[in-house]
Amino acid sequence: MMLAGRGRGKIRPPRRTLNDFGEVDFERDWKSLSNSLLEIHTKNASKLSFEELYRNAYKLVLRKQGQSLYDKVKDFEEDWLANEVRPRIIDKLPSSLLAAYHGTQLTVNEKRLAGEKLLRALKAAWEDHNLCMNMTTDVLMYMERVYCSDNRKPSIFNASMGQFRDHVLRTPIPNRESLTIATLLYRVILDQIQMDRDGDIVNTALLRSCAYMLEGLYETEDEQELNKLYITSFEPEFLAASKEYYQLEGRNLVAKGDAGNFCKHARKAATDEQDRCRSTLSTLTAPKIKAVVEDELVKRNLPEMILHESTGVKFMLDNDRLSELEMIYELSSWVDPKKEGLKNAVQNRIVEQGEDINSAAKDLSNAQAVKPTKADADKDDEGSKSVPARPLNQQTAAAIKWVDDVLQLKDKYDYVLAQAFQSDQGLQTGFTRSFSDFINGFERSSEYLSLFFDENMKKDIKGKTETEVDTLLDKGITLLRYISDKDMFERYYKKHLSKRLLMKKSVSMDAERQMISKMKLEVGNTFTQRIEAMFRDISVSEGLTASYKKHIRDLGDADFQRAELDVNVLTATMWPMEAMSSSHGEERKLTCIFPPDVDRIKQSFEKFYLNKHSGRQLTWQGNMGTAELRAYFSEMKGKKQRELNVSTHMMVILLLFNDLAPGKFLSYEEIQARTNIPDNDLKRNLQSLAVAPKTRILVKEPMSKDVRRDDKFYFNEKFTSPFQRIKIGVVASGNKVEDRDERQETEKRVDLERGQTIEAAIVRTMKQRKELKHQRLITEVIQQLSARFSPDVNLLKKKIESLIEREYLERVGDIDRPAYRYVA
Repeated sequence: MMLAGRGRGKIRPPRRTLNDFGEVDFERDWKSLSNSLLEIHTKNASKLSFEELYRNAYKLVLRKQGQSLYDKVKDFEEDWLANEVRPRIIDKLPSSLLAAYHGTQLTVNEKRLAGEKLLRALKAAWEDHNLCMNMTTDVLMYMERVYCSDNRKPSIFNASMGQFRDHVLRTPIPNRESLTIATLLYRVILDQIQMDRDGDIVNTALLRSCAYMLEGLYETEDEQELNKLYITSFEPEFLAASKEYYQLEGRNLVAKGDAGNFCKHARKAATDEQDRCRSTLSTLTAPKIKAVVEDELVKRNLPEMILHESTGVKFMLDNDRLSELEMIYELSSWVDPKKEGLKNAVQNRIVEQGEDINSAAKDLSNAQAVKPTKADADKDDEGSKSVPARPLNQQTAAAIKWVDDVLQLKDKYDYVLAQAFQSDQGLQTGFTRSFSDFINGFERSSEYLSLFFDENMKKDIKGKTETEVDTLLDKGITLLRYISDKDMFERYYKKHLSKRLLMKKSVSMDAERQMISKMKLEVGNTFTQRIEAMFRDISVSEGLTASYKKHIRDLGDADFQRAELDVNVLTATMWPMEAMSSSHGEERKLTCIFPPDVDRIKQSFEKFYLNKHSGRQLTWQGNMGTAELRAYFSEMKGKKQRELNVSTHMMVILLLFNDLAPGKFLSYEEIQARTNIPDNDLKRNLQSLAVAPKTRILVKEPMSKDVRRDDKFYFNEKFTSPFQRIKIGVVASGNKVEDRDERQETEKRVDLERGQTIEAAIVRTMKQRKELKHQRLITEVIQQLSARFSPDVNLLKKKIESLIEREYLERVGDIDRPAYRYVA
């Protein structure tokens, strides 16, 4: 180990007065001291009396000869370094090393061996000089403490270090005036480091010793860290060479076109450079060489590697290269705290994959629909095998697949974010924006998400544990979070929920309520008020039905053939009445004509209800109800009676055939005239009764898939079924997914509701603030409504004008800076 400093001896100055030493002969005393210094430098100091040498130096300083002594010692050291040390180093310089400096090509091994000779020579000279100067300093301790301190002179040790710098390292080599030992040293160290980078074996301890020597030398007598020779002379050359090296390395790696390999190499290069600074050079260089690697290797080339078509981030994401993504994230964090390049690349890929999902959903929904089963038959016996679930129609399948694909994509990027990107908040925000972009770019996202919940609530959660159901709902709520037009989703969700509640198709009411709770937490109470009101109506209706049945019993009605009635009384403003009907326009206003027996019960309930709630009006929705009928089939084997579970409209149609003689028929137009059922609903119900193979209670002439206005219908006396209880479902009206006309009507209604919501928000804001500038009012209203939908600024302006016309608001201020005041 080299000695960078010096020890302090414990020799005490003799306690004598000035007269104790007598007269001082400087030349004589200096001759003695110089001979002793020579003995120290020639390794013959074992016989010297350090106490005597100390006394001589002490005496000279005491007699005011400190300046002369100081100068003489410096001259001695200069002469020794120039005439003894430097020639020995030059003699050991390999000629091949000098030739290589001037352009002669050497093999790696030749270059390494030649360089090590110079390094060893300098290491030995430096260690010897340190050792000798430590001993010399001990001898001249009093001079340093008194003369050097009083006259602000550098210590003799520090002065001799400067002499080593000037007379050994910086003196030109004979016959090569432009070349110094220092220049050659820097070249050798750089060559050795290059060999190390290339994987060759070098003597790191020897390199560290020479770097330590440069750290122990300073440019000036002022020994500050920034003046170290290592920092002022060697380090700039090292950093410049490293800069060139990594620029070339970066170009070579980019040319290979392998982003994964680039990341591995860049991370290894950064690690190797840090290790090299610790073991070979100096830790002072560690942050600077790190910056060189980051700037020249990473920052210059990483953007191109990220976007590389065949191996970049897109390839890594598509092929689940998590380790490579982790590396590219690490490299990005070195050169860009926000990681914009990586974030943009991943965002673009998310949007691309999302748009692919959107396109696939459109293609699937536009494909030829899978022919659905017209009706299902359920067997009453517990031991019998259950009837297979009806397959989804094509558009419903497309909706479910769209949601499943988006959730799968979300799960994938959540995993990538956690495993490769350290759950980076900035990247997570970018991911959220990308999912929101492609989800909201798909016009049916709200409808499809609602259908996803609808299918799961009706059948898919059956058999799942509470944890699995909770996880499923949470995933759906995550997608709801991305949807900007939540009022559109609410409309579809209410439409699907109403049918589940009225048709009793929900697998679990607990899951339904759990879903409402999650929506309330996500988007607030306002969003779920109407939905919660729908549940309250169902609960109140159960109690109302029980009260009505008790009322009938109390009347003592002895009619055992009287039909039982279960009623759901719905608050019209809370339920999506227009969405619950498959009819459109004027057809929706038609009121179904019920058979006399049923109408009598209907009127009985109306009387009972209006006695309790006077002033209300009941409107019967025949399209949303069900009925249980007993039917007699003469040619049925065994028991000829069967129980039919049908829709209310089917019940009305079938009861028409009770009064019909065998072999007689009813035409389509006769049925419509006697029932007043809307055309669309009538066709679907007749398809279920006369076309579906397993539930042909009626016979249609002519037989065809579609029902036409000139068709005739007979009661099917020959109908047979092995099941005691037969459930006849209504043929779906095309698809659950809205067609273009239905979609336009929905959007029209949503726009109307939005206009009303915007007006309410404006009035609410102005009532609270009393007076507001135009831009402030726009900003506050948008903030209020952003949780439900993204308000259109032009629509906002129109609503402000409308409120001014209706005298809810008035203008104040000038035209250039408009403001408004609330009119109480």
